[in-house]
Amino acid sequence: MRTKNLKIELPSSLKYKYDTPEMMPNLCTQLLCCGAKGMGKTIAIVNLVKKLNFDRVFLISPTAKSNHSILSMINIDEEDMYEDTDDLTIIDDIISKVEQEGIEYDEYHEKMKEYNEFNRKIKNNQFNLISDEDLETFMNDHNEIVKPEHYLNGRRPKVALILDDILGSFLMSKGIRKVNNLAIRHRHIAPVNSEGGNAIGISTFFLTQTFRCQTGGISKPIRSNCNSLIIFKTKNENEFNDLRDEVAGEIGKELFTKIYEMATDEPHSFLFIDFNPKKEHPSRYRKNLDTFLIANDDGTITQRRYE
Repeated sequence: MRTKNLKIELPSSLKYKYDTPEMMPNLCTQLLCCGAKGMGKTIAIVNLVKKLNFDRVFLISPTAKSNHSILSMINIDEEDMYEDTDDLTIIDDIISKVEQEGIEYDEYHEKMKEYNEFNRKIKNNQFNLISDEDLETFMNDHNEIVKPEHYLNGRRPKVALILDDILGSFLMSKGIRKVNNLAIRHRHIAPVNSEGGNAIGISTFFLTQTFRCQTGGISKPIRSNCNSLIIFKTKNENEFNDLRDEVAGEIGKELFTKIYEMATDEPHSFLFIDFNPKKEHPSRYRKNLDTFLIANDDGTITQRRYE
């Protein structure tokens, strides 16, 4: 028997979706990058962040200055770099800055509505309907119409936060609740009303030497809320088994091991896993960023590279 009026209904308006290059993952995202020191974690993340075309990038890292030549590839403003990882106000400060981005974004779109209405009245010779306030707002001293400005011309800003080499800090011990909370609600930071609403959001990139919350590991709230994962070659069998147990569910442990070994068979190469791939992506698994690893029904793996 079928019960009426219990069908699941979807919201009438679609969620705001950031544009990303075709072969790049969706945004807003949360990524965990695991690898031993010297494997190339920072270079991998900087390249991914660069390809995703973020408008503003924040960095929390005590080694920011020593990585300046690498980090300069993504043009991080000095005011958005945080080196004192024992400062428990860092997360609050970053969220405040992103919320200001949201305020300015909404203000611009509200002003554009007023601006378009102002222009309509002028074109229709409805000068009697134009207020003094509108004249002061949209006309300059030379009687020229001035359009509202926004540093992205009204496009919603794409924001990233890289957390690198912070696992021994107060931020990840005394301040872990703030970090975990950010990981859980990163998509919902800085709510906005314009262009369908939702939020600006912060795409977060955690760089760590180990996967789980043992010495130097990442907490479960962070791991559980990741959309993607980068894994470098590890010599620690227990570490690999922990990781495989947590992420190999879709294809099974044996085939996952094959994919992992294929992806990490060269110096500094890595396995990239996208848990929510785009429909045009042939697989959620990749070697580095450019080669999809496709698991076949017979247990073999096909490589498909994109430039």
